[in-house]
This record gives sequence, structure tokens and C-alpha cells, in this order.
Amino acid sequence: MKHNHNHDNALTVAPRLVPVRFEFTDPTATTVCVAGTFNRWEPEAKPLYPTGDGRWWKETELAPGTYEYCLVVDGRWMPDPQAQETVPNPFGGRNSVLKVAGPAEPPSDAKAGKTSSNNTNK
Repeated sequence: MKHNHNHDNALTVAPRLVPVRFEFTDPTATTVCVAGTFNRWEPEAKPLYPTGDGRWWKETELAPGTYEYCLVVDGRWMPDPQAQETVPNPFGGRNSVLKVAGPAEPPSDAKAGKTSSNNTNK
């Protein structure tokens, strides 16, 4: 009989992902991407989609936490003008800060269908 020497049989529970929407407006932009700690700073991984009227958007899901990011507009890295918080980056510029709250947990006496998320990130 073989024994399983891996005694860590506890199930790992992944954090619940939270929908996040990035938005940007620039009628002259031809490409807009978002790069940050959530995608190893690779702008190609998260391109924003044009709506045709100078507005750009991207919806993604992220685990709860705090992230730094920049928009990459036509190859130029810049902080998100809609971000509520920025921090200095090592290149002399600024990174935007995105705080993703966990999904709202209903109070123990809440009725079904009456819960909502208070996550208002861009």
C-alpha cells in the first residue's frame, strides 16, 4: 500500500473575482491599453475597446486587493485621470492606485435578492 505523504489535503479556496471597469476619453487616441501589477505591466494583455466617440472601455475581473496601474495611450504611459489616488513610480512619473473591495457579504439577517456590491472602481 502506498501512502500519500502530502498531508496538506485542505482545499485551496481562490478569492472571488470582482468586476472592474476601466474608462478613458480621448478623441485623438488610436490605441489605449491598461498595464499594471495585475497583468505584469504588459499593456498588450488588456487593450481597451473604442466606442467610436473618443471613449474607451475595458471590463475585467480582479481579485480583491490594491493594484498600481497606468494607461498606455498611443504608446505613452500615463496615470488614469479618473483615479482617486496616485503614487510615484521609479521612472519619475506616477502610477494610479486601484483598490478592489471584496464582494459585499449580505448581513446574516438579509433577505435573498437584497444584496448589492459597493465596489465603485473604474
